[in-house]
Amino acid sequence: MSRGDARRTLPGMTPSRHRAGAAGAPIRYGLARTSLGWLLAAATDRGVCMITLGDSPGPLVRRLGERFPRAVLREGDREFAGRVARVAAFVESPREGIDLPLDIRGTAFQRKVWEALRAIPPGKTASYGDVARRIGRPSAARAVAQACASNDIAVAIPCHRVVRGDGTLGGYRGGAERKRALLEREKTNR
Repeated sequence: MSRGDARRTLPGMTPSRHRAGAAGAPIRYGLARTSLGWLLAAATDRGVCMITLGDSPGPLVRRLGERFPRAVLREGDREFAGRVARVAAFVESPREGIDLPLDIRGTAFQRKVWEALRAIPPGKTASYGDVARRIGRPSAARAVAQACASNDIAVAIPCHRVVRGDGTLGGYRGGAERKRALLEREKTNR
């Protein structure tokens, strides 16, 4: 995603299809090993719907199935493996951005938060309170933290760039060490 992409609205799965567990939607996925552990990337025909990091492939695939319980999940083909490799390369050596079509699912509030996250430049951080103020909801820092925790598209929607008001890391689905490593890579690979 390039810097200019951060100002565009986020496309996504229709709310009715999301509520139906992505019933019948074909979702391709692929796995790659990175220095931060395993990475799973999954996409619908509209774009990437999940990027997540973990210690082993099994739990990542199970999480995909839990998130989209009625979708038709299948391992991606050679072309899709190229997309997964691009995401893995970005994790290893962050650049100014990664250009991927995204298929976002979330409430209006979550989508607003995620758009604000995409506007945080690589190598920089913002507090949950900063993000709340940027979206016009200055007292919603906890809700911003919950929106970050609900983000299924790690790295492309960079919730790892959001920290506590005192500058400490705060939570991250992939674990604090992965969050720290992603931030350090962004700072040193500019």
